[in-house]
Amino acid sequence: MIPQSFIADLLNRVDIVDVVGRYVQLKKGGANFMGLCPFHSEKSPSFTVSPTKQFYHCFGCGAHGTSIGFLIEYSGMGFVDAVKDLAQNVGMVVPEADDRIPPAQRAQMQAQSMALSEAMTRACDFYRGQLRGATEAIAYLKNRGLTGEIAARFGMGFAPHGWDNLRAVFPDYEAVVLAEAGLVIDKVDEDGGNRKRYDRFRERIMFPIRNTKGQVIAFGGRVLDHGEPKYLNSPETPLFSKGFELYGLFEARQAIRDAGYVLVTEGYMDVVALAQMGFPQAVATLGTACTTTHVQKLLRQTDNVIFSFDGDKAGRRAARRALEASLPHVSDNKTIKFLFLPTEHDPDSYIRAYGAEAFEQQVHEAMPLSQFLLREASGEHDLSEPEGRARVQFDAKPLLQAMAPSALRLQIVRGLASLTQTTPAEIEGLFELAKPVAVAQRAPPKSGRAMPVGLELQIIRILVAHPPLSLEIDAAGLAAFGHFGAGGAERLAQLVAAGQELGAQGSFAALAQHLKAQGGDYDAIIGEIAASPESDVDSDRAWMVGAIRQLKLDALKLELSQLFAAGLSSDEIGVRYREITSKQDQLLREGEAELSNR
Repeated sequence: MIPQSFIADLLNRVDIVDVVGRYVQLKKGGANFMGLCPFHSEKSPSFTVSPTKQFYHCFGCGAHGTSIGFLIEYSGMGFVDAVKDLAQNVGMVVPEADDRIPPAQRAQMQAQSMALSEAMTRACDFYRGQLRGATEAIAYLKNRGLTGEIAARFGMGFAPHGWDNLRAVFPDYEAVVLAEAGLVIDKVDEDGGNRKRYDRFRERIMFPIRNTKGQVIAFGGRVLDHGEPKYLNSPETPLFSKGFELYGLFEARQAIRDAGYVLVTEGYMDVVALAQMGFPQAVATLGTACTTTHVQKLLRQTDNVIFSFDGDKAGRRAARRALEASLPHVSDNKTIKFLFLPTEHDPDSYIRAYGAEAFEQQVHEAMPLSQFLLREASGEHDLSEPEGRARVQFDAKPLLQAMAPSALRLQIVRGLASLTQTTPAEIEGLFELAKPVAVAQRAPPKSGRAMPVGLELQIIRILVAHPPLSLEIDAAGLAAFGHFGAGGAERLAQLVAAGQELGAQGSFAALAQHLKAQGGDYDAIIGEIAASPESDVDSDRAWMVGAIRQLKLDALKLELSQLFAAGLSSDEIGVRYREITSKQDQLLREGEAELSNR
């Protein structure tokens, strides 16, 4: 786990204007910067970036967050990857579980990663340059209906004929990094004596594969004729793992948000052809089955995923594997569908044969996951026979067990029960489904902590906006928060502790990031602060100190009344009475001093 102190330090060092400005065109507008929101479609800018708060906020869709949050939402990175990306840009090293690795070894690992990235970038530039003069390759792409604009957008290139063209690109063709990057292959004689090095990609259309930061991490190469293999991919390298990456995701991010869904295909050419024909929201798996990591990445980008595989048997098998990968991530607010084209077509051939409107219709008629799951389980079993119905249940069991309890799972259970002449409760009992969802249950009791209002809410707003003010709250102040009940006192104590942990340099952005990691309880308050003009910290401090002083006075007054009602002797009352009145006098003098200093 990355320490909170590191996150706070990182957010103090990066500039959110620079981070967001890499992806969104920003213009100065008063104290803030404005631009078109990258998270929803709009014509007038409602997206603001505050350099003082180090926070972004959209007045249109309500999206808001820190530099870390922006990278997570925009690029689809995980939290750790977003932190690493920002840290790298400001020369910070993220503390991890591998801290025991000697500094020299870690430096060597970082140098290797940089060398690999540089080699891939240089090779990509070479292949792109070669495409400009490759008449045969250009003719092939034009024949597939692709324009130069699309080829440039995806950075497509050409690996020419020849065994060692990269020798002219890299000063040291024998460098180890070229083999580590998968750009060359070392062939060793059977006796292990002689080693011959040659380029991995030759006479192929080149598709660079980018990560979420836009860095080239691998290549896919397609033959121009009927050679084998039809597609040749980079091997697994320290930069590239095909089970984690999706072709075209970097290029498609904004289009996915605009369309409201992502199309997942099997091939590079499907992606570029669909983009050419008006469907730039397409991505592709990289010569491997769809994995749970792929599904996670996609659901970070959109709530609607449509798998569009080839219509042949291989495409059907790919769809089944995509179904299995999706099940652990199914939820009631996410929609996953499956588009099945005619047997003889893939998305590329279908859209060229029938046009964009026909393909759009296919997208609208895609099969929901629930229907596909029941169809897969049913197969060709005879539902008129008990044995056939039992086999359907047997095949459906692992699929339903992979799903978390949800309303959608209940609907599928009911559908399966109807098919197999059983009841939902019988299905759930037979399948040993955790937390059955067909059984009527009482709603769990709500937490005793009421939502903050009034004075408590105002104190919370100030502490979130200005975390260093937490350092001015002492034990008596925390005790005075008992005025808001046990739930309110606990909430304020936790917030004060978080602010004090950040210290005098704590920022709104750092605390907001910390609170987001704890859950969404403060999200509405953080959104309000992000949308409001910067408040004056001195005025907020004076108000908060005065409010807490009054809470302390109220607590002392209550204690006095309880003291007189306790039936104690005059001597016992006298000692405590003098202590309480002394504290009251001190608080009143502090208040007068505050007023005179304003």
